[in-house]
Amino acid sequence: MKSFFWRWFNRLPTPFTKKDLRAGYVYDLAVRQLEVSDTCVFDHPQAGRMWFEGVIRDHLDVGRPDQISLIFDRRINRSVRGTFRTRVVRQGVDPSLCCFYKSSRVKQYFKEGRALRTETVICDTRDFGIGRRVCAGNWNALRAVGELANRRLCDAESADARPAPDVVTFNQVTRPSRNNGLYAPGIRFGDPRAMAVLASVIDFRHLLRGFTNQELAANTSALLNQPYTARQATYDLRRLKRKGLISAVGKTRRYQPTALGRRIGVLFTKTYGRVLAPGLVALDPALPETIAQRTALTRAWRRVDSVLAQFVEKSLIAA
Repeated sequence: MKSFFWRWFNRLPTPFTKKDLRAGYVYDLAVRQLEVSDTCVFDHPQAGRMWFEGVIRDHLDVGRPDQISLIFDRRINRSVRGTFRTRVVRQGVDPSLCCFYKSSRVKQYFKEGRALRTETVICDTRDFGIGRRVCAGNWNALRAVGELANRRLCDAESADARPAPDVVTFNQVTRPSRNNGLYAPGIRFGDPRAMAVLASVIDFRHLLRGFTNQELAANTSALLNQPYTARQATYDLRRLKRKGLISAVGKTRRYQPTALGRRIGVLFTKTYGRVLAPGLVALDPALPETIAQRTALTRAWRRVDSVLAQFVEKSLIAA
């Protein structure tokens, strides 16, 4: 990079005179923006595309990231008729996944219908405590940050696709336990506070630098829609750490979910958000009939409930 710059230096306009240059006033190169990318090509592109669309769906439900959108490669204005929604996928539409940290971001999309492209763009090196001057030390440090962010995102997505933990692990998480003699209260499945904490922990925004007590409190409070204090966050962080679901980032006060923690978080939040909560709503007897007729589960349940009630009534009369 320096060789390229100095090769063209004499042809570029400069405010420095020869006297200034002899006095030691020269240019120094700085990093304005750095992109570190990784491309994974699928042997079966169609399966890869289906997997990535599943990742997008999970990303919407689990953790609530800053931004996720479908990007059209053509301009949409008032003259274009039709309804445009994220569920409408047609030729020329590329699903894109974006996670932000300060002025930097991680972007992921499916490229040319066969490859998963992951890009980390660092717009301010000071976000990671690295200088902007172009030198070997800063360059290697920035590349390490970008490669680590790409790998963390791919590893997190791979962990989401793994099978659910076994029954023994599930019991260890949901029941009180001891780790190296330290007591850890159980994490109750279905508890609103526990569900909100797990959703905050596995948020993809934490892939770059981890999360702090303050960030956990803010995210959990937003998900609960009620106050969640730093003292409560300290209690939950201690519980999660003793359960082996999170680990400290070096010697800092930042935390990252472990592989087990992400699997537990995905299992709990998916099961609660996609199975338990919608299922209980569908089985609610107070659900209006006009709404009940829209779902097969509600219609089937009400038929079973009606037949069961008739059977009980006849049995009591016969008795």
